[in-house]
Parts: sequence; C-alpha cells; structure tokens
Amino acid sequence: MRKFLISIIAVTLLSGCSGFPGVYKIDIPQGNIITQEMVDQLKPGMNHKQVRYVLGTPLVVDTFNGERWDYIYTFKKGGETRTQEHLSLFFTNGQLTNLSGDYKPSAAAAQQ
Repeated sequence: MRKFLISIIAVTLLSGCSGFPGVYKIDIPQGNIITQEMVDQLKPGMNHKQVRYVLGTPLVVDTFNGERWDYIYTFKKGGETRTQEHLSLFFTNGQLTNLSGDYKPSAAAAQQ
C-alpha cells in the first residue's frame, strides 16, 4: 500500500511539470512559407505550372473548384499564441486572375 501511495504522489508531482518555468517548448511551423518577394513575382495570366514554380504546391486545392488555390502558413512559437498567414489564388481557364489574403503585390511589382 505504501508503494502505491508513493507512486500516486510521484505521478501527481510529475504531471504538474508541464507548466514548470524553464521547460523548453518547440516551435511548430506548418504549411507553405510565403514571402512578399514570392507574391511580387506573380503576374496575371500565369498558368498553374508557373505559379507552382514560384510558390510551391498549394496546401489546399478546393475540391469543388479547381480554379482556387489556398496557401496557408501557421507558426506557433513555443509557449506563445499561434499566428496564421493566408493567400488565396484564383484562376480562370487555367490563368491567374486574382489573389486575396494577407499578402498584396507591392507597388514596385505592380509597375513592372
């Protein structure tokens, strides 16, 4: 009985260590990393292959609408809140026509 009580106390004490200060928590990146430079390379009229070359394979391709690609990136730094960035690309007849989300083409890229 004494060993049983000691093991219960040990388990209880160890389970409380998750909030112990100084415990290392890993960074968790998920999805497609997108930079402003990558978005500036996108031009209206680009086909699927050209867009995939610039941004990589999209994380989500809409099952019901193959003309929409979504690039999502989430990052959770150890112990902090999760941040998320999103970029949606819209195609018409296989040609890039529009984009929306957290990134917009810069003014310098629009003038070229």
